[in-house]
Amino acid sequence: MQIIPAIDLKDGQCVRLKQGRMEDDTVFSDDVIATATRWVDAGASRLHIVDLDGAFAGEPRNGAAIQQVCQAHPDLQVQVGGGIRDDATAAHYIEAGVQWVIIGTQAVREPAFVERLCKAWPGQIIVGLDARDGKVALSGWAEESNKDAVELAKSFEGIGVSGIVYTDIDRDGMMQGFNSSATSTLAEQINIPVYASGGVNSYEDVDRLCQIEKHGVAGAIVGRALYEGTMELEAAQQRADANA
Repeated sequence: MQIIPAIDLKDGQCVRLKQGRMEDDTVFSDDVIATATRWVDAGASRLHIVDLDGAFAGEPRNGAAIQQVCQAHPDLQVQVGGGIRDDATAAHYIEAGVQWVIIGTQAVREPAFVERLCKAWPGQIIVGLDARDGKVALSGWAEESNKDAVELAKSFEGIGVSGIVYTDIDRDGMMQGFNSSATSTLAEQINIPVYASGGVNSYEDVDRLCQIEKHGVAGAIVGRALYEGTMELEAAQQRADANA
């Protein structure tokens, strides 16, 4: 079970939102490189970065900062989401050193786009499914869809997607614990590794994640809990390793 720290970028700053509301943000740092270095120094081998502005705009807005992180830490595995809606954007990130690009909105609107990317960059494409009451949201969670998260995830089996990042919107940034039931149900019904996101905020959550690891939950993306100090990255990973 891999604990993956998150950096959410808004206007070049590291922030955390509550339930995806852009107006309800907390700024934790205005130095992206220093923040990434903080997590590397704490033992992170993988980093989750979201371009929040890009998710709403439909195109990258913080790409330069993300590229700088990759240059500063070439051995760090970086996965990036937010505003990746075309082949050129995906190519730019991968050429800049990003290990995985996360396709969210465009995966729902154009599944063939995901398949095309998987063929072009095998093993480097992740699908991000952000759900509220089991239904997938789009465009930085500003737009609701009638797509069922589980059924949509199933549609990506067999085309080379390397993982599914599953976020429960109602739990995200709220420090209320992650949605264990929905995450476990999704992982059980597909053959793609699932990364839990949204609400992981305690060592007890790490224990709960380890209990459903056998269903295909490969890791957890953690944000606010690390920034506010309710969890320490090194201690959380040690706890996960001990439960393995």
